[in-house]
Amino acid sequence: MTRTYLDLVPEQRGCLEGLPFDGNHLVSGPPGSGKSLLAVQRAVMLALTGTPVVLLTRSHLLRQSLAAAVHTLGPADGGVRVATAHAWLTEWYGGHPPRGTDGWFDWAALYERAVETGPAPGLTLVVDEGQDLPPEFYRLCRLLGARTTVFADECQRLTDAHSTLAEIAERLGRCTRAALDGNHRNTRQIASLAAHFHTGTGLPALPGRDGPPPRLHRLPHHGAADLLIPLAQRHPQHSIGVIVNSTQTQFSLLTSLERRAPRLRPQLYTSQARTAHSRYRTLDLDRPGIVLVHRASAKGLGFDTVVIPDTHTDAAVDPTSAALRMTYYVLATRARHELHLAYEGETEPPLCAQVGTGDLLRG
Repeated sequence: MTRTYLDLVPEQRGCLEGLPFDGNHLVSGPPGSGKSLLAVQRAVMLALTGTPVVLLTRSHLLRQSLAAAVHTLGPADGGVRVATAHAWLTEWYGGHPPRGTDGWFDWAALYERAVETGPAPGLTLVVDEGQDLPPEFYRLCRLLGARTTVFADECQRLTDAHSTLAEIAERLGRCTRAALDGNHRNTRQIASLAAHFHTGTGLPALPGRDGPPPRLHRLPHHGAADLLIPLAQRHPQHSIGVIVNSTQTQFSLLTSLERRAPRLRPQLYTSQARTAHSRYRTLDLDRPGIVLVHRASAKGLGFDTVVIPDTHTDAAVDPTSAALRMTYYVLATRARHELHLAYEGETEPPLCAQVGTGDLLRG
């Protein structure tokens, strides 16, 4: 459900009201602090001054979520455009820019084009999950003379081509900094479990809202549907995000769910579906029920219930790995009310085994 300005907590309102309309700004905050919500609100506020705004993110699935919120809150004249950074850069360049080696573009070519065209008058950008865009992107924003507002958390990186907060501020040039605190998404129990995976300094304070403890389930081979079907039937009005480690697992689960419980009408998103109107490309994120997503697409999303059914796929990974711990920190904090982790086999994955029963119930 889209939240309006009146739904914001005082700290969120204060942050939003304290940002000048002009200049560059970097707002950081932990999961659940409301960064995506404020990114939408910021874009809408700027558009209401009569300036067209582009709201950018890396993930196409998050773009869908933000676009739905903008559609509800934004000005009727469509003053806010929501796009992925890749799509917007391609359009700005005037065709497909030459590719680099990191999945992005040949930034030198984009810089040359920016020098040729000069600053873009009135260009106003708002970036959500800004840590997932490379530092070179922010240098381009500076070359284009864009006034840019970035919402980011460097403890939530899921990609190799990412930026630290310091890199974002440096590349933008003159940039004011603001920080959000508080966790308004998770329960205390979910946030307490996520804290085991936190890799940064300054662990966020636990929220006050209570809920059921996270659970770890041992499943039979290909047994995730045995967990998901009763969950969906118990909570028919909940959104249930099932976050997995491979596209193959996504489609295997989809097949099983559609065969055994077709009335659940599960949805699946994959970035490999290139057609805009593909069943696996454009989802109805306002509809309750099961949504099967890859880990790489989970950033910025929130679900009433989150299920991570394949923790066994990380059994061979060093449990002290910062990358693994950051991944689980991001995934766990997607859950608003319930969190379920599961594994196949006889032995708990090492990362889960390190968590005591006080924060993770077994069975």
